[in-house]
Amino acid sequence: MAGEIPDLVATERTGTGKGAARQARRENLVPGIVYGGGVDPLPINLPYNVLVKRLKAGRFLATLFNMKVDGHEDVRVICRSVQRDVVKDLPTHVDFMRLRRTTKINLFIPVEFVGEDDCPGLRRGGVLTIVRPEVELLVTAGEIPDHVTVDVTGLDIGDVATISSVDLPKGAKPTIDRDFVIANISAPSGLRAEEGEEDEEVAADEVPTTEQDDEEA
Repeated sequence: MAGEIPDLVATERTGTGKGAARQARRENLVPGIVYGGGVDPLPINLPYNVLVKRLKAGRFLATLFNMKVDGHEDVRVICRSVQRDVVKDLPTHVDFMRLRRTTKINLFIPVEFVGEDDCPGLRRGGVLTIVRPEVELLVTAGEIPDHVTVDVTGLDIGDVATISSVDLPKGAKPTIDRDFVIANISAPSGLRAEEGEEDEEVAADEVPTTEQDDEEA
């Protein structure tokens, strides 16, 4: 499960509109907004270097933050979108939503795999093919998991790992109402090639040649 909630320190942005946003960017800040929670939206600025560091660390859109703004009570937030420059791919604006600990929210949670050493299919040369490196779950804001664990112990070539085989964190459930595949154990390329050649030979044996047709005629 997620550990201590990290702080994200921002300043309140005075003024609104494109002019105030451009001024913030000139000061090496990234403008943003905090909304929801039954109160008025709060325009903010975040230090550019701090935001970029957080983005590079990964999972920014799936991390619950403790937002600290002078003159306002601390509030738990989660980022809902990051707008980027279409040319430089640098952040130009961020949107945060206020959350309570009991708030339910849809998030994409990374998948981690265990049990490779005890997987017969992999020991035989099979390949772990990951269909979904992340799964979308409905989770409680105060209990956001760091990852979902998929155990491939005992799986052989041709077997699949589906969401129903995963022990999900307490209070979490998939947003898709079906037993979807997360990964499978594929045959090694050499074995697939051999099987393909065998299929071709069988098909050839089943098709009569022209000479046979002529003799029968």
